[in-house]
Amino acid sequence: AVFISSILRVAGFKIGLYTSPHLHDFRERIKVNGRSINKKDLVSLTRHLKGVIDRYINKNKDLPTFFEVYTILAFCYFRLKRIDLMVIEAGLGGRLDATNVIKPLVCVITPISYEHMDKLGRTLSKISQEKAGIIKRGTIVISATQPKTVLDVIKETARKKRARLYIVGKDILFETNKINAEYQLFTVQGIFARYCRLKTFLLGKHQLINAASGIGTVEALRFYNININSSAIKKGINKARWAGRMEKVSERPLIILDGAQNKASALALKSAIQTIFNYKRLILVLGIFRDKDIKGICSELERISDRIILTQTAHPRAASVAYLKRFISNGKVVHTRENLRDAIELALRKAKNEDLILVTGSLFTVGEARSIIKASKDV
Repeated sequence: AVFISSILRVAGFKIGLYTSPHLHDFRERIKVNGRSINKKDLVSLTRHLKGVIDRYINKNKDLPTFFEVYTILAFCYFRLKRIDLMVIEAGLGGRLDATNVIKPLVCVITPISYEHMDKLGRTLSKISQEKAGIIKRGTIVISATQPKTVLDVIKETARKKRARLYIVGKDILFETNKINAEYQLFTVQGIFARYCRLKTFLLGKHQLINAASGIGTVEALRFYNININSSAIKKGINKARWAGRMEKVSERPLIILDGAQNKASALALKSAIQTIFNYKRLILVLGIFRDKDIKGICSELERISDRIILTQTAHPRAASVAYLKRFISNGKVVHTRENLRDAIELALRKAKNEDLILVTGSLFTVGEARSIIKASKDV
């Protein structure tokens, strides 16, 4: 979503971007041309919607969720601001997601893994069926690289819906030209053209997959007579920023923040850390929600960690440190701290200049860590 919106903004379009979750302020979820919805418009629209929602509750006797209400608010705000195009990120699924009321020009399916299994299903096939529920009849579908089980579901759904499907790794190709701790250079062979030596400051192979998907998406708009030139694509990729994703917030010691919150994203993070950064020891500060795949996350990240500090955020879904400790292998050096501030302070005391501190486990952990680190720098 970030790559797509960045390219379209550079191309001159007024873009509404809806994403979740947020890092610091829930207004971050609704943006127009990179700016979060302002407080005045948020209050005004909320007051307007309250009457509509009250009437709905009286008639239907059920309460809409926060995400459903905020999705309606986003659509209203984008209409108010007369945006040209919307980039809408689904919440936890596809088929039953509140965002799925629209008929998009292009449907984008990011890498699918075991996530939200209590709601989407316990197998990749069932999860994929839910995710593929965003595919509408006659639309264009861009899919990131996927396991065969997932691709089989996406292909069959696209066939039934008579949707045109393009897959990263098959129809859209990318190759890495250069990787360092600051940026990546890469080349993409898209649907219509080849884009050489693109530069992104978002790190990790998974971000190259996201970039290739984004390029395929904006290229697909050509089928609707919306033509995005190669200069806009190159500049848009370069300008894309995404806080809390392999974000470097300190140099000595190196501190990296990343919102990995399932086994697949932890694996991608582990691979990126090992490939990109040079360090002596890795100190892991880990805070995870209790309803996530704690075992899967820990199994990936403990392998690259020399010292582990378990903690919890102020979020009500945060797992306790005692519960997290059950999932760490014997023999690992483990500390526990009941709050994130103490955990970060301990990590800084234990770290030498040549070490790397990795703070991860959820975007809420990262958001709280960013605030703590920023406040310490401002003192």
